[in-house]
Amino acid sequence: MRPARILVVDDEPGMLRAIERVLAPIHQLSVTGSSRDALALAAAVDPQVAILDIRMPELDGFELMARLKSQHPGIDVILMTGSVDDQDEKLIRAIRGAAFYFIQKPFDRDVLKTLVDRCIELQFQREENRRHVMRLEREMAAARAFQQGLLPQPAAALNGIRVACRQIPSSELGGDLYDYASDASGRTAFLVADVAGHGASAAMLTAVVKSAFRACEPEDYDPLAVTERVRAGIAPFGFERFVTLVAVRVSASNGQLTYVNAGHPAGLLWNRGGRRDRLDSTGPLLSPALSGARWKSASRPVASGDQLLLYTDGVLDALYRGEPSEPCILTAIENHPAGGEALLDAILDEIKRHGGGHLPPDDITLLTAAVL
Repeated sequence: MRPARILVVDDEPGMLRAIERVLAPIHQLSVTGSSRDALALAAAVDPQVAILDIRMPELDGFELMARLKSQHPGIDVILMTGSVDDQDEKLIRAIRGAAFYFIQKPFDRDVLKTLVDRCIELQFQREENRRHVMRLEREMAAARAFQQGLLPQPAAALNGIRVACRQIPSSELGGDLYDYASDASGRTAFLVADVAGHGASAAMLTAVVKSAFRACEPEDYDPLAVTERVRAGIAPFGFERFVTLVAVRVSASNGQLTYVNAGHPAGLLWNRGGRRDRLDSTGPLLSPALSGARWKSASRPVASGDQLLLYTDGVLDALYRGEPSEPCILTAIENHPAGGEALLDAILDEIKRHGGGHLPPDDITLLTAAVL
């Protein structure tokens, strides 16, 4: 039995003494026969439980309960009545007022002790749950900060390529990732990936994907090598986990783009001269369940002024309104053919307009690259 601070309010002195005999040996009681004095007494002792008589002069038990709950949000109230009139009406008012329980006087001492014990135990459990939730929230914030720390700067210039990136996380830990790097030959590599699911396991998997990408430096970030390393990295995870990605390597000096698209939304390649290319899928998504899967790389010529856009399916989901979402992206490209941050911000503005200002249900990641 956990000791508690209990406020008892009843205008019958005999009832106060009876309750004290039952509860005082264990609990810290504050008793009064005045419902108005009870408010000042409660302010002084901050009770966890209040036992209130319903029929009292000045403030009845219902009004006193309402005031106590407004001043002490965590308090639980047990209402008592010695009247046999309007029992159902009083019970309904007690329920609507969120009373913990409603008992008839005279009460059985074991019933009262059991009620108080149960009330305190539930309060203890609520407090434990609150601390647990706060701990989870702190851990979630730390995990989110770790995940954001995996991302490079949102803008950069590498080897004649200008890069701009955006990521809008959902309300949960998600699995989107973008990254870019230079190889020893002066080429620029890009990665946009999406890990299935949400939560800590998805966040951990993004770290695995990034590590696999960075580990491909000896292979000069060859897109097939990136894909195979990611496949090997996620192999220990369960079959319910999978990754989609686009791995791209661009040589601005040689005018060549090579990519692998593993079950990811198609990348888009365009220029002001009317070029419109899609970097369509070149193999299935990556999953431990698809151990025999194979991918192929594909190539596209690139020249000065060409623009590349990569994004995750969270973008398509956020723009979906009963019809394909890609036309919305193509319209944004037509309005911002120079790409870059202006294009990304235009797409995000459209997503916000569709969502009414609410966070998207999935992460949103965009990367655009311009050949200078």
